[in-house]
Parts: sequence; structure tokens; C-alpha cells
Amino acid sequence: MDSKRRIITASLIAAPLAGALGTFSALISQPAFAQQKKYRFGFSQVTTVEPWRVQFNKDMKAEAAKHPEVELIIADAGDRTDKQNADMENFITQKMDAIFISPKESAGLTGVVEKAFKAGIPVFVLDREVNGEQFTQFIGGDNVQIGEEAGNFIVKLTGGPGKAQGNLVEIWGGFGAQPAHDRHDGADKAIAKEKGIKRVGERVDCDWKQDKAYDYMKTVLRVQPKIDVVYAHNDPMAYGAYLAAKDAGREKNIKFVGIDGLPQEGATWVEQGLLAGTFMYPTPGAEGIRQSLKVLHGDKVPKKVTLPTQGIFADNAKQYIASH
Repeated sequence: MDSKRRIITASLIAAPLAGALGTFSALISQPAFAQQKKYRFGFSQVTTVEPWRVQFNKDMKAEAAKHPEVELIIADAGDRTDKQNADMENFITQKMDAIFISPKESAGLTGVVEKAFKAGIPVFVLDREVNGEQFTQFIGGDNVQIGEEAGNFIVKLTGGPGKAQGNLVEIWGGFGAQPAHDRHDGADKAIAKEKGIKRVGERVDCDWKQDKAYDYMKTVLRVQPKIDVVYAHNDPMAYGAYLAAKDAGREKNIKFVGIDGLPQEGATWVEQGLLAGTFMYPTPGAEGIRQSLKVLHGDKVPKKVTLPTQGIFADNAKQYIASH
């Protein structure tokens, strides 16, 4: 081989090799070659005992799993404000990229939410509100609207607007939780107009629990010979009231109305004819993950995101269950 051909051949080999080495070198030096940034999210959940809370966590974990850059840490406060404060303090100390909280009560957790927000951590308040505006965003259902829809349904069950007649028992969630007050106030917008609807029973904090609602309903049944409708602030309490009435042999004369609409719970009880109706209260966890990633990517988000509701009755319960 002459010298000219050797030079050409060497050039043909060297050029691609240099190009490959250059490309490899560029890849090593580019930040994109490094692992994608990991985000650590802390979620202070008030309790994991209630079925709606179990679904809440499940929905949130499912959404987080769609984003490999997200590590979600859930702390269960065991239905205690002091534990929830401690969990929040721990998240602040760990300098989480975002913090979520679904508070047991508004007043007792406002301070620690403000502390996290002032530390520069995006804070998302889910389901139950805190006082003031020192947080990034609130996400939840419109409990006043849901209550109003429940109230309109109760009026319909008892004879319709202007004609409604009957004795109503209201079973309260936690007095310290804003949703309980909102669900009462919303329902009262419709019910207060009806002079024929009489409220019976005492106002008792049943703390969203089925067993407490059962005990309360047993007491009311002993002193009230006539009860037409029970309105409970969630489905487990409506079901607890139903069981108490059943044990007293009076369940067939009473209509039970709840809120939450979980497919395996409230919606199923409606389909079975145990509850007259319930109203979907969507869990906010999945939307919380989506909104937090927007914030971390530099997007602006609204201060409040309101999730939609839906009434679940005998005529649509089966279809609702099948679609969820």
C-alpha cells in the first residue's frame, strides 16, 4: 500500500473514532446524563382508620407512582393534633421539597403550617382548611355545596319544597373540623326554609366514627318515637345510625343520608337500600401531587382548587360503582 492510501485509510478510521469519543465526552459532561432530580414529599395524614382516608392515601400513592422523581413519605397522626404537629415539625427539619397536610382541626394546626410555609417549603392543605392564608394551596371539595345538595335531597325525601314534613336527626363529624360546620350550614340553607321539618336530638360530636354514631343514635331512638330522616356528615356515621335503628327494629321507617360516596362503602350501601343517598366527596391526594409538581417546575397555581361532587341514589348507584 502506498503512503497516500495509508493516510486516507487512517483518516477514515480516525474520523469516526474521534466523533464517537467526542459524543461520549459530551454526554459525560452534560447535566442530563446525571440522574433526574429527586423530590421528597412529606404528607401528614390525620388518620388511616376511616375508609375515606385509606382511599385518600391509595389515590395519592398511585399518582406519586406515575412520577419516578417523587418519593412520597406518609406520616399517620393517629387522629391526634399533637402527633400531627410533631410530624409536620419533622418534615420541616428534613427540608422536604413539598409538604401536604390534611388537618385534624383548623386552629391547632395553623401555626405549624405557617412555620413550614415561612421556611420556604410549598405547603398544600388537603380536605380540611387551616386559618389564614399562610400556605401554598388548598385542595378539597366544596363542603357547603355538598351539604346544600344533601339538604335539598332531604327536603325531597320529606315531601318537597313547601310541603316537607318530618323529624330530622343530624349526626355531626368533629366540631373542630371545618367540613362538619360547612356540611351543616350547607344543608341548613335548604332545610331551614321548611317549617315542617323539625330537628330532634342533641348536637353531639361523633368525630366521623361509625361506633360513636351508633351509640348516639341508640340514645336518640330511646327518646324519639318518630324519626323520619337521619343526615350524617359522612357515610360511616350514616351506616352506624342505620345499624342502631335496625337493632331497634325501626330502620324501615327512617331514611339515611350520608356523604363520601366511596364505591365499596357509601355507594354500595345505597345500592343495597340501606342508605337513601350519599354525595361523592373526592379525595384530594392525587390532585395534590399534580399541583405540587407544577409549583416545583415554576408554574403559578391558584390558591384554591375545588373538586367536583356527585349525588349517588338508588337509580345510579350501580353505574357509579362500576365506573369507579
